[in-house]
Amino acid sequence: MRQALHHLTIETRGKGLTEITRPVRLWLQETGITTGLLTLWCTHTSASLTVQENADPTVRRDIAAFFEDLVPEHRQYIHDDEGPDDMPAHLRTMLTGVNLSIPVAHGAPTLGVWQGIYLFEHRRQPHRRTVVLHVLGD
Repeated sequence: MRQALHHLTIETRGKGLTEITRPVRLWLQETGITTGLLTLWCTHTSASLTVQENADPTVRRDIAAFFEDLVPEHRQYIHDDEGPDDMPAHLRTMLTGVNLSIPVAHGAPTLGVWQGIYLFEHRRQPHRRTVVLHVLGD
């Protein structure tokens, strides 16, 4: 049994889904681990991780619009230290989560044909985000 750890840095453009499947796959190939479990951990409280369709970009736009409706910025929040998108970003992160566990087979994450791994930025401004990748296996 072997393990490997990596910090992946992602530059976001502000709110929305940024696909990170490719750099995750590349790093996983570099480890040489072919069977195991891949864990991804987002080290932020205003960005999250998700697996979602990667074929049709309208899916990502609809998801973003849904979260705008679900957790609106215009509501009166007590916590607004960093602006009106601060508390909604925390709530959206809470709803979507900061970690993923994906089985690894044949040296790759076992994603479906139309699935991709995404960092979901919940703040308006671009940010530099860190996702920790850990794989355990053979």
